[in-house]
Amino acid sequence: MTAGGWSSRPISRDERGSASVLMAGVMGVVVLLSYTLMLVAGYAVAYHRARAAADLVAVSAAGAFEMGQDACGQARRSATSNGAGLLSCDRVGDQLGFVVTVRVSIRTPSHVAGLPRQVQAEAHAGPVG
Repeated sequence: MTAGGWSSRPISRDERGSASVLMAGVMGVVVLLSYTLMLVAGYAVAYHRARAAADLVAVSAAGAFEMGQDACGQARRSATSNGAGLLSCDRVGDQLGFVVTVRVSIRTPSHVAGLPRQVQAEAHAGPVG
């Protein structure tokens, strides 16, 4: 501005580089969302692996018990073969009518403090007829 009024020269604001800052912020949000989705997907995969391992371990233990073998010993071997840890193994009933209940755990790929390091699942198996 001049003393007598408005200047004919326009006032310019330099906005060079503002798109770079905006894109850095957008990329930060995209990376954070991607990491969160990968973390959720890792837990989902671990849960499905634990469910599958629990089912296989329970069926294996029930089959072993039906053949007169140690059900929980077979459950332990089967859990190890499936990459799971056997947390508990219970058998209720006699040779004809029984149920084997197993609880297994699978380690998760997460290294985030405060989140669980393993996922657990439980399954039951017994004779069909």
